[in-house]
This record gives sequence, structure tokens and C-alpha cells, in this order.
Amino acid sequence: MSGIVNTAQSEAWNGYEGRHWAEHDGRYDAVNSGFNEFLFDAAGIGERDRVLDIGCGNGQVTRLAAVRAPLGEATGIDLSAPMLATARARAEAEGVANVGFEQGDVQVFPFGEGVFDVALSRFAVTFFADPVAAFANVRRALKPGGRLAFLCMTALAGTDLGTVFGALAPFLPTPTGEDGTGPTAFADPERARSVLTDAGFRDVTATRVEADQVWGSDVADAAGFIADWGPVKYHLGQVGEEAANGARQALSTALQTFDGPGGVRLRGAAWLVRAKS
Repeated sequence: MSGIVNTAQSEAWNGYEGRHWAEHDGRYDAVNSGFNEFLFDAAGIGERDRVLDIGCGNGQVTRLAAVRAPLGEATGIDLSAPMLATARARAEAEGVANVGFEQGDVQVFPFGEGVFDVALSRFAVTFFADPVAAFANVRRALKPGGRLAFLCMTALAGTDLGTVFGALAPFLPTPTGEDGTGPTAFADPERARSVLTDAGFRDVTATRVEADQVWGSDVADAAGFIADWGPVKYHLGQVGEEAANGARQALSTALQTFDGPGGVRLRGAAWLVRAKS
């Protein structure tokens, strides 16, 4: 593994957070995979392309990218050893041979210059210690005119997830943090545009897209899953028993609105950001 400069995130993704994602990869894919086609349409992967998946996690996007490039290859990079182990196991089980996974920090990883035709990411580019440096490194790794496409969270206000997390507000801080930080670091697409421009990308665009996200088979299942998600679990552990119980009850009550025959479904919103190297 190459050097790590984003030490705080490395600790999180090699600790509880990474283990939880690795052990529940199918559940997290159920939450996020509704956005896959937006991402792949934007990436425009050709059969001979070399693809970089930034923050690949459990590797679903990497594997699907490899299938779209049968005469090329896909490489996933992530900080998390537990998630990369899951990614490799899934690739082997699915028989996806033209795929590889690297543990490393995107900000400093030695990709080389002009290696990839396209770079993409599903909700994993908002945690860089220095986002301009990280994206500049990605740009160098792309061929001239290479394509970048990624998904990132919108602001929570006005979304179904915002409604659910809003129900927790009397008891816990917002699990995602304030807009402009953490998972919502690019909630304002102008910040994404500024960062990418400073990193040397051009033709930056951001389009709002929506998809259903399945959080559980029923309210109890979804509430338990969300309560065990790293940021929520952390905040539940920082408050007293009364507040924690109140938060769990409020979470279950809020999720009832979204319960149906297909499970607990929230309508998710994201920015689909595109740029060229």
C-alpha cells in the first residue's frame, strides 16, 4: 500500500465503519445502486477503456465497469482493507477477471500519467483531506481528454433522507454533518466546480438526479440498519440512554412513511458531476 495522508479517514474505514460496509455490502448497494445507470451513462465506458473507480469500497461499480470494458480493465482504489477484501471476493465469485483493486490514498497514489480513459465514483469523493490535490492526481492519471464522472450527495433539505434525519434532530446532531463537510461536502455544486477547475479539469457540469433507495425490508429492519451506520451509531453512543431511545423511536416513526410492499424506500437525490481532463 502506498503512503496515506488522509489518516483520519483511513482509521475510520479500516475500523468499524469499513467493517460494517464490508459485512453489509448488499445492503449498501441496495441503497446506492439505483444511481448506477446515471453514472455509467455519463462515463460512456467503451469496450477497450481502462477505468479507475475512486473510493471503490466493496467494488460493485468497479465490477460493473469491467463488464462494460471486456477488452479493457477496471481498477478500484480505496483506503479500506475490509471493503477491498469483499470487493476481491465478489469479483472472483462473479468471474470478473479484468478487474483489480488497490489499497491507497487517491491524493498521493502513484497511478502514473495518462493511464486511464475514464475515472468514476459513486458517493466516495467527498472525504479527501485535500480535494484539489486528490483530483489533480486523478487528472494526471487520465489520458488527455479523459472523462471524469461522479455522484455526490445534494443538501439534505427537502429530501426523504433529510426528513428522516430531521426527526433525529431533537436527540442527535445531523449524522452527515453540516452541508459542505463530510458526505455533503459537494452539496453546493459550485464547490465541486471550483475544486475540479483548480485541479485542472475542464467542461465541468453538475446535474441533479434522483433514484429510489431501499433501506430495509420493513421499518424495524431499516431502523436497525441506519442506527448501526457509523455516524449514527457514533452519535447514539455520545448521548444518554433517554436521548438514544428517543432517537431510535423517532427514526422508526419517520421511516413508517416510506414503508411499502417493496420495503422501506426513500427517494434519493444526488449531483451527477462530469468533467474532462
